[in-house]
Amino acid sequence: MTIIVTLKEAVSRYVKPGMTVALEGFTHLIPNAAGLEIIRQGVGDLTLIRMTPDLIYDQMIGMGCANKLIFSWGGNPGVGSLHRFRDAYENANPRALAIEEHDHAAMANAYAAGAAGLPLAIFDGYRGTSYPEHNSNIRSIACPFSGKKLSAVPALRPDVGIIHAQRADRFGNIWLDGIQGVQKEVVLASEHTIVTVEEIVDRVSEREGGTVIPNWVINAVCEVPSGAFPSYASGYYERHNSFYIQWDKISRDYRKFRSWMRHFVLETKDFAEYMDKLREENHV
Repeated sequence: MTIIVTLKEAVSRYVKPGMTVALEGFTHLIPNAAGLEIIRQGVGDLTLIRMTPDLIYDQMIGMGCANKLIFSWGGNPGVGSLHRFRDAYENANPRALAIEEHDHAAMANAYAAGAAGLPLAIFDGYRGTSYPEHNSNIRSIACPFSGKKLSAVPALRPDVGIIHAQRADRFGNIWLDGIQGVQKEVVLASEHTIVTVEEIVDRVSEREGGTVIPNWVINAVCEVPSGAFPSYASGYYERHNSFYIQWDKISRDYRKFRSWMRHFVLETKDFAEYMDKLREENHV
């Protein structure tokens, strides 16, 4: 049964230390509010999964939430490196971070395999690359029909999958529009799912276009306006490019980063108060 609760309650109920957690969204609909709530609650020892870890994973890694990252590209979009990610991997600051690097095709196939209940994903990729030399979870398998050598990777089956969407109805059905990445696959592959949405409405329908994800695969829905900030939510608000630029300066120095996170995240009670504080201090 899907429950409609606050984000604080959803994270407290479903995200526990030591779990494997995927916060997915591609270009837009990135569940930034959920990541900040995990930080706020001090959940640690997480294995984080994300095709494109950007600012929210930089924040979670820098605040010591993660001990491993499974990913296929990492960076501050349009700006440069993720300094907290780099510092954790290279210098174990604030703690050691193990990494498992893939490409996008492998991650997408691994999520799809997890969604189908399969133990592995098999696909035609990685040939001519050095990925297998650096990642022992990339193996090869011979096609039983043609004998062709194919790549195989473990399926991704997160303990908790978290996505952001534009709308949900009062029964917990989710509606997404625009670029969708692997959101559907993450929801289907995960043991438990949390979805933050811009608003809760009376009814969602495929007649509007977009995609409806039914409530029977969703555990918790949380209404969090602007919950994808600083990424965008198609039809609701645009990407806040200046925040990504500001983040590069904020995150370069560990002490400055910790001070910023304490002031804006740990000293606010929820995402709405966080956004208000950003506006008051001209970060938005």
